Amino acid sequence: MSWPDGTPMFHNNVHRFAGNVEKMSAGRMRITVDSPGKHKAPLGIFDMVRSGAYEMGHTASYYYKGKDPATTFFTTTPFGMTPTEMNAWYYYGGGLELLDEVYARHNIVAFPAGNTHLQMGGWFKKEIHSISDLKGLKMRIPGLAGEVVSKVGMKPVSIPPGELYTSLERGTIDAVEWAGPANDEKLGFHKIAPFYYTGWHEPGAELHILINKSSFDTLPEDIKIIITVAAKEASFDMLSESFFRNTIAWQEMKKKNDIKIRTFPDDVLRVFKQANDELLNEIAIKSPLAGKIINSQKAFLDKAKEWSRITDADYLQLR
Repeated sequence: MSWPDGTPMFHNNVHRFAGNVEKMSAGRMRITVDSPGKHKAPLGIFDMVRSGAYEMGHTASYYYKGKDPATTFFTTTPFGMTPTEMNAWYYYGGGLELLDEVYARHNIVAFPAGNTHLQMGGWFKKEIHSISDLKGLKMRIPGLAGEVVSKVGMKPVSIPPGELYTSLERGTIDAVEWAGPANDEKLGFHKIAPFYYTGWHEPGAELHILINKSSFDTLPEDIKIIITVAAKEASFDMLSESFFRNTIAWQEMKKKNDIKIRTFPDDVLRVFKQANDELLNEIAIKSPLAGKIINSQKAFLDKAKEWSRITDADYLQLR
């Protein structure tokens, strides 16, 4: 897995998946889980699984946009789908078929296997009043969002989870986004960066189980189905656990610390949105398969956002 041992939700999710596969298969399949403390490559899961160095891995697909730009869109995209919308797209809107198409090119079978729910926009040492405050600012932010902030003058960096606090403390980075209160409290970002921004970049990050295709193809059909079902259950369970633990953690964090919740100014969000739209167009031109995924998600979201507005958004407002 990409995550250090003990990482809230992430660690639980991986071990829950492994345990369920063993129980449902009556012990015929046993999965041993290694953290970066052992394999030393938290962002190297793609290559290790593709080559067969590991038969299976748990990671975030968008970490590997340098390997294949089409992998980016299976985790999340700025201003994109909520977890509910993403699940509808995956399981009924053609998302799984596109996931198979992309990863088969790399000798990998992939399954959605854990959602973080809507993520916060990150911890900043200084308050952001305008786009000029972001110029030159170094931030840990992965995926397409990293390219968006780069386009507006920030300096995104990719740092493994286990190194985030030290990097922020030492000034290697000026800001950091990770997940939500349950994860962020454990790492202690609030101690050195008091401004906590609401999200725009990851409206529900889906994690993935990657499996070496050559190994997967040798498995009996019932074991393949067990893995499929266990991954789907892991995705649902992590989404539920993330919402629950973030709810509880936020209540504790705000009691103990002077945390300043902020939303990015409208002019900053407009610049982010414009940069994101431009990047999607550029990527679609360079990579036809990435363009196919972008167009599929956009077509579904164009339909879903109105339904989400008159159901979820309307209900939350009236409640």
